[in-house]
Amino acid sequence: MFCQDHSQLCCSDCVLLNHRQCTHLAKISESVKKMSVDMQQLSNKIQSIIADLKKFKSVQEASIQSIEGSYGEKLQEIRDQCKKINAALDELENTTLKELDDIRTKLQTSLKKDVDNCGRLKDELQQLSEAVQGLCDKSNQDIKFIASRKCLDKIQESERYLNENPVKVQSSIIFQANIDIEQYLSQQSSLGRIVDCMKCVKLKKKQEYNVKISSDRHACSIIGICSLPSGQVIIVDRINKRVKMLDKNYNVSSHCDVSDYPHDICQITSSEVAVTLDGAGVQFMSVSNRQLINGRQFQLPHAAVGIAHHKGALYITSRTALYHYTLTGTFVKKLYEDIGDGARVYKCALSPAGDRIYVTNNEQNKLLTLATDGTLIYTFTDPELQFPNSVCVTPDGQVLCCAYSSNTVLHVDHEGKKKLATLASRRDGLRLTSSVCYNTNIHQIIVGQYNNNTIIVIELQ
Repeated sequence: MFCQDHSQLCCSDCVLLNHRQCTHLAKISESVKKMSVDMQQLSNKIQSIIADLKKFKSVQEASIQSIEGSYGEKLQEIRDQCKKINAALDELENTTLKELDDIRTKLQTSLKKDVDNCGRLKDELQQLSEAVQGLCDKSNQDIKFIASRKCLDKIQESERYLNENPVKVQSSIIFQANIDIEQYLSQQSSLGRIVDCMKCVKLKKKQEYNVKISSDRHACSIIGICSLPSGQVIIVDRINKRVKMLDKNYNVSSHCDVSDYPHDICQITSSEVAVTLDGAGVQFMSVSNRQLINGRQFQLPHAAVGIAHHKGALYITSRTALYHYTLTGTFVKKLYEDIGDGARVYKCALSPAGDRIYVTNNEQNKLLTLATDGTLIYTFTDPELQFPNSVCVTPDGQVLCCAYSSNTVLHVDHEGKKKLATLASRRDGLRLTSSVCYNTNIHQIIVGQYNNNTIIVIELQ
């Protein structure tokens, strides 16, 4: 029998158990007359599915091997971390033991000096005492006078020494433990977070917000975004030469004009950001009394395009190179260079641990992963990564990259090796995507667009 309602072959028992209510049951011989079967098409479909299954199986097997390799690496990292902590504790122990040895030596030296002086004075007084007893029966007054003066002098010396050095009761050395260390360690649940790099960020819903203000002379081009712990979001409006601050509802609450076309932005402290400018280097800004205020500035001998900050170090791109600077603008090192047409070293972002630097190469449609010394670790490409502009990293180490020409936001694994998901695309309303930022305060992704007055906020599941 064949059930057309369920498109299932069934026997008499199946009919009684599962298809009693079905209205389109027929014998196979009758079904054959009504339905033509193209065996070649069926065979091709089977082969296609088999090929897809083989491909999927191969990818999953490769992922298993990748996870095993990653497991070994992370196991070694955990052990290395333990060694560092133990080494730090050993150093603290050695320093404390040295202090203990020093105080013991100091006390012992002082006490030994007292013992030696007391012994000397006692011996000298003992000798004088014996001499005095020997003179008791003598009649020579001159000798008695001399002996008495020496005794009195020695008595005065001994009394003076005792007065100047009172008895010190020092029976033990006190150790006051630094309980902060023990308390801090006892409050920690682990040496670090274990992140599932295969876990995909999923879109829940999206919403658009207008960021144009009345004094803007042109359509907005939001080319850089960063969020602050206070909930404010700072955006870079390139064409209008403005940096704007948004409140928690994504309304423009303050803005600062800059001297040249801005390119990118990064957080420095909880209330300070740094912005790269076309011809002026780096402009610092701070938030005070809910207002955005221009601060100090330093010049660079090269173009300033992308910027990222990690633990006091600034990483600045120039389209052809990645540089390391201090917060005061002191040059440290050129980390990476790719001289060629277009922007091959465009924007950058760092992993939470600071051990990886992600760089967009929009000329060659690549996302690069570098070590902190500038060594190229991996190059990621994808058909949906056309003219990649901005890159950001979530606190969990997930990498988000937006592409200008393909109008996409991609989710890439923390190693920068493969795409985990396409979070948003043109069908979601993206047009000329030029910046992306993860809002750590409310688990949202903010996408900026070129020549567009709106930003797109993607709420995640």
